[in-house]
Amino acid sequence: MNFLAHIYLSGEDEGVIIGNFIADGIKGKRYQKYPEAIQKGILLHRGIDSYTDKHPTVRKSTARLHANYGHYAGVIVDILYDHFLAKNWSKYHDLPLDIFVENFYELLRNNFTILPARIQRMMPYMISDNWLLSYATIPGISKILSQMNVRTKGVSKMNFAVMELEEFYPQFEEEFTSFFAELIDFSENKLAQL
Repeated sequence: MNFLAHIYLSGEDEGVIIGNFIADGIKGKRYQKYPEAIQKGILLHRGIDSYTDKHPTVRKSTARLHANYGHYAGVIVDILYDHFLAKNWSKYHDLPLDIFVENFYELLRNNFTILPARIQRMMPYMISDNWLLSYATIPGISKILSQMNVRTKGVSKMNFAVMELEEFYPQFEEEFTSFFAELIDFSENKLAQL
């Protein structure tokens, strides 16, 4: 899953939210240097990623993209699934998406010093371009995919994946909806175990 889903699946604990958000940059046992709630968020993130990567519904979405994007197909599906979460946000959360997102940005600002350097460098761009809110629209997702393509120096061709999104929109949305219901249950159980 991508940023929005990870943040959403963290629940209400601010430390867990931060940990889940920064987890990709925390390798091996380095998570143990963080406060307990952040450690839980990092471990939750790892559990979510492992569960997602093995899930047959996600693999079905990924297979649709594999011929054109190779091993980048999984990254693209993560982003597309965040689009469907953002688009259908009111089905999942009582707070409007713009307020939820602004609260998250404020949490990052208030905890800037604990964030890894990579996140500190990325954060101003994320906030100024309002990545999380932009996920709700196809033009927003198109911009995110184009930025990701630039980060791969054009190798991924992710900027073209919006064409598959539009062509197979109902299929991707149905797969997301089915999978995300299961992922919510998984995440709640995982968090209770941590």
